[in-house]
Amino acid sequence: MAEVSRETLGDEEHFETATEVLNRIFGNSSSGVGGELAQSHLAQDKLDKTDFPKPARTRLIAVANQKGGVGKTTTAVNLAAAWAEAGMSVLFIDMDPQGNASSAFGIQHAVGTPSVYDAIEKRIALQDAVQKCADFDDLDVVPSTLALSGTELEIADLDDRWFLLRDALNAYLEASPKHYDYVVIDCPPSIGLLVLNALTAVHEVLIPVQTQYYAIEGLSQLLDSIQKVQDSMNPHLIISAMLATMYDRRTILSKEVYDQVAQHYPEVVLKTVIPSAVKLAEAPSHGETVITYDPKGIGAVSYRKAALEITKRSDKVLKMLEN
Repeated sequence: MAEVSRETLGDEEHFETATEVLNRIFGNSSSGVGGELAQSHLAQDKLDKTDFPKPARTRLIAVANQKGGVGKTTTAVNLAAAWAEAGMSVLFIDMDPQGNASSAFGIQHAVGTPSVYDAIEKRIALQDAVQKCADFDDLDVVPSTLALSGTELEIADLDDRWFLLRDALNAYLEASPKHYDYVVIDCPPSIGLLVLNALTAVHEVLIPVQTQYYAIEGLSQLLDSIQKVQDSMNPHLIISAMLATMYDRRTILSKEVYDQVAQHYPEVVLKTVIPSAVKLAEAPSHGETVITYDPKGIGAVSYRKAALEITKRSDKVLKMLEN
């Protein structure tokens, strides 16, 4: 009975849920840890009653930011996990040589494991590198290995060096009997050949934005790089979402940064924000996403909300891609 309290009402006993207890204690307050916890439980209650609409066709999304430490991989793996948990079919491609996303899904990625590196180098077909994620029935992962760190030098002189991932992915999707609702690619924190391969293979870019001022400076550089890709390599690429990460409701700074980004990019900034949370950092060390590691926690709930918000925008985004 750790999550309920007992109240005697006349001759009947009423057991309060955790949400009711937190809401009774903290009311509608959103400040402080207790207030955030109460809001998190209320949000999860709503999510439990909400169906995630499937997109009309596959959405291909690269999660990118050239700056490290902004929650890029955390965002990529937990959005993918949230979609898979909600009944979507998801293909995840780890394009970061560090392999942190592969670790978060509990996927084997030691050097020598069939990986995205081998597919880009044309040693194997992409489908030969696909592994099933044990935590989700409908989430497939193409892992990264440390061997990927040498790819940029190895492919630098190839005429099709920008399109190796695109060609491998398209061949897999065309031949596969399985339909994916989402393809998610986690990019390394740079703008090099690996990221450019990811940006030419997708239709959408999702940008995690850390709510600190120096993150805004890096954002303008990233947008310039994406513009160059749109102009020269992938004219169908759009920025479909920006997600505020490491948001601290206790500080004015987080709100000011969020408001400033939202003012400049109102069409793409998500209303959902991702708070700073210890469990988000802990989960990968256990070979899990926060969706399974701390399913009722504020980090998991926030990523579910973000996944739902992105999903609800599917019709609008897919219509933009037709133009």
